[in-house]
Amino acid sequence: MTTQSDQQPAATTDLAQLLRPVVRESSVSEVAKRLLDHLTSGDIRPGTRLPAERQLAEALGVARSSVRGALSALDVLGIIEIRPGSGSYVREGTSEFLPRAINWGLMLGQRRTRDLVEVRTHMEAVSARLAAQRTSDADVVLLEEHLQHMRDAGGDAKAFIEADIAFHLETARIAGNTVLSDILHSIRALLQVWMERVSDIEGTVSGTLCEHDAILKAIRDRDPEGADRAMAEHMRMANERLSAAMEHAS
Repeated sequence: MTTQSDQQPAATTDLAQLLRPVVRESSVSEVAKRLLDHLTSGDIRPGTRLPAERQLAEALGVARSSVRGALSALDVLGIIEIRPGSGSYVREGTSEFLPRAINWGLMLGQRRTRDLVEVRTHMEAVSARLAAQRTSDADVVLLEEHLQHMRDAGGDAKAFIEADIAFHLETARIAGNTVLSDILHSIRALLQVWMERVSDIEGTVSGTLCEHDAILKAIRDRDPEGADRAMAEHMRMANERLSAAMEHAS
């Protein structure tokens, strides 16, 4: 059995050589975003040791205090691990960064994240329309079960979110378009972060249940136009709740 002492020392990334200076006077968030872009590029392996604060500060052209704050933020997000006396290390594979990267993007209002939210809105409407055209009685039963799990969740936010996501992914499966289903599965992290961000907003649970009821009814009735409208309305309301959550957090 291989022990920690038998393993090769963690590699130190040449991140400092890849980074370009931050053009304008940088805040901690700007430094964190620049580091995050590189950490999620796919070129940096888990366990990699990051350059020292001094090297990063020189590469970015910022004060060491800004780098220190940015590293602390990434540590809180679980993207890196700061080991006192040893340095900062990449904690996970880049595939595990997505939920945290999205959450960070939502907090900072990044354009890419807003674009992803917009794309999801249109894909969900197409998914509902196709599901209404192609659903079977057995499919409707599965959607009803997911919706019931949402109702049964009560104050359990985690259970509610899981059932909500399951409803959307089930709808994508029923739609019968493998590309659409794969894309929606690939941004499942967005669905989870989306719901986590709005779960504390008053009226989220009751509003979400009502909106899902309308979607389910249209799919059950084999009404593509109605399913499209119901999902579009759900996305509109969900966007409003997300905006309210962002304003509340700022």
